[in-house]
Amino acid sequence: MTLPAVLKRVPLPIIASPMFIISTPQLVIEQCKAGVVGSMPALNARPASQLDDWLAEITETLAAHDRAHPDSPAAPFAINQIVHKSNDRLEHDMAMCAKYKVPIVITSLGAREDVNQAVHGWGGIVMHDIINNKFARKAVEKGADGLIAVAAGAGGHAGVKSPFALIQEIRQWFHGPLALSGAMATGDAVLAALAMGADFAYIGSAFIATEEARAVQGYKQMIVDSSSDDIVYSNLFTGVHGNYLRGSIVNAGMDPDQLPESDPSKMDFGGDAKRAWKDIWGCGQGIGAVKDIVPTRELVARLRREYLAARERLNLR
Repeated sequence: MTLPAVLKRVPLPIIASPMFIISTPQLVIEQCKAGVVGSMPALNARPASQLDDWLAEITETLAAHDRAHPDSPAAPFAINQIVHKSNDRLEHDMAMCAKYKVPIVITSLGAREDVNQAVHGWGGIVMHDIINNKFARKAVEKGADGLIAVAAGAGGHAGVKSPFALIQEIRQWFHGPLALSGAMATGDAVLAALAMGADFAYIGSAFIATEEARAVQGYKQMIVDSSSDDIVYSNLFTGVHGNYLRGSIVNAGMDPDQLPESDPSKMDFGGDAKRAWKDIWGCGQGIGAVKDIVPTRELVARLRREYLAARERLNLR
């Protein structure tokens, strides 16, 4: 299947994942200018009215960039919407996305036909993140244009499936846009994702250790200093299983090897969760490749060099 026109405008096959608290317009803009899809959660704008200002900043800055660089326009951006019933801001945030005709909406925690139709109404596309083949089918049945396969090792709300198994099962029936998430922080991993059948690599944790990311210095440095051995999988902090930095759990006075289970019915992605767990730091298993805190443009430049070098090694022109 041919990619939608908006996804053909991505010079490097990477979608930067939207990160709770971390992603802001500054990071999104630099990601897009560097040639990858930049994204952020709508819920990062607080109060809700700030989302209007942020979307204006992103669209106006990227438009100015494109006018100044007609031969190398920016990649499109995406906004993540939590469509779970706990998100009481969804209607407001969707209205803001409609106002600015956000080109890509990434939906999470439930597939909703009404949300997909709304995005299609202003000409956007929907990429829905899933952790298994069952949820993938439901998302497409309800009108999602593309899928984000969240495999084992991904930062945030990660699944447990091997990327090989997950991509293989999805590609048996789905031929639309597909991104793969899970422990990727090198250009070699980007090429591997494409070799498995994905159209894009979905990368998050590596972008935390960039100058533009809204993360405290200790968070960024802990990513640089850590490896996959330092990642803990737990549902304690939001009600949904995710991957977190061991050191941040220890610093919060908890034993990362003895965390209790949380009640999934108490899922919270709003202000209470942000305040209660602001020092519990999400992260994926791919961070062993992150050695320095750098500007976003330098991270993307490294990923591009590694991706092209990997293609060269395999004689892929």
